[in-house]
Amino acid sequence: MTESSLADLDLEKAIGLRWILRDILADRLKLAPIMDDDLRTLIDMGFVEMRDDVPVVTPAGLAALN
Repeated sequence: MTESSLADLDLEKAIGLRWILRDILADRLKLAPIMDDDLRTLIDMGFVEMRDDVPVVTPAGLAALN
């Protein structure tokens, strides 16, 4: 897995992915479901991993939010 930065993406995509990371952390996925493509992007970037079919923000994902 190659870790990348949200800064490597276009601004609109980076903002959207940051909000998805925040939604995962705040357990708002029932209110704001994640699109499969966005989830795959976050997993490929190393920012999210799946545990028991639930997305979890990784330490790299937390660092990307700071």
